Amino acid sequence: MKRVQFSSPYLPYLFIAPQMAIIFVFFYWPSVQAIQSSFYLEDPFGFGSTFVGLSNYSDALGSVQYQSIARFTLLFTVLVTFLSLGIGMLLAVKADAVLKGSSTYKTLLIWVYAIAPPVAGLMGMMFFDQHIGPLVKLAAFFGWDMKVGLNYNDTAIAMIIVSVWKQIPYNFIFILSGLQGIPVSIREAAAIDCRSGMRRFWTMTLPLLAPTAFFLLIINMTYSLFDTFGVIDVMVKDKAANNPITLVYKVYMDGFRGNDLGGSSAQSVILMIVVFVLTIFQFRFIERRVHYN
Repeated sequence: MKRVQFSSPYLPYLFIAPQMAIIFVFFYWPSVQAIQSSFYLEDPFGFGSTFVGLSNYSDALGSVQYQSIARFTLLFTVLVTFLSLGIGMLLAVKADAVLKGSSTYKTLLIWVYAIAPPVAGLMGMMFFDQHIGPLVKLAAFFGWDMKVGLNYNDTAIAMIIVSVWKQIPYNFIFILSGLQGIPVSIREAAAIDCRSGMRRFWTMTLPLLAPTAFFLLIINMTYSLFDTFGVIDVMVKDKAANNPITLVYKVYMDGFRGNDLGGSSAQSVILMIVVFVLTIFQFRFIERRVHYN
């Protein structure tokens, strides 16, 4: 392979300088500021701060409310990740087998991805509205008096459904691309060796999709932890005390509404450490089972 030659040894660094500047301004600098603020009791009006050491961390980790939110965040992340991955994979497999009208079928499944999370949350609230919501009427048909925004469990279920619905098209796009990249010769050989479509999927299709599935696993967990903020913000209707929220939303609530800048900074550092450890675990143990060749 021919190596690219630059006229100046400093030119490659000049090319990546804009990206590195963006990363520094929007990631590294805020991260350092959050770590620094987590050791202080900050005045909300900026008149001063008092060093409190690890008190913000101990208060957060020892709080019953924080522990409850952490448990819900774990449940929420697992359900959204695996439901969106599973449904997206099922639809992609079915779309890959469609011969007539495949373009229309794929377009209808993909268009939801263009919706911003707050808009998806607003649409979700319309689906679960007490007066006009079709999903509420469907639940009532089975004897379920669903009260999203008032009942903790009902709101949690609605949040999970809307978050999964928003993420399915993203998974669908990548998995369908992976399926279409499987050579026809391998598919024909698998069809000859095994008549069961389900068995062919587990023994041939899924192993070949392992790199794509591993990538989507990381992306979906990140989405569940962070990118669902807009959905949650719309669906809790400013009544977070009576409704389920995630750790990311609690950071926002404590920092921007409760003016507890030090406590919210400590919570953001804890969440950053959790994500870092989770990422290392994924690449250290799960990626071992992924074959790229």
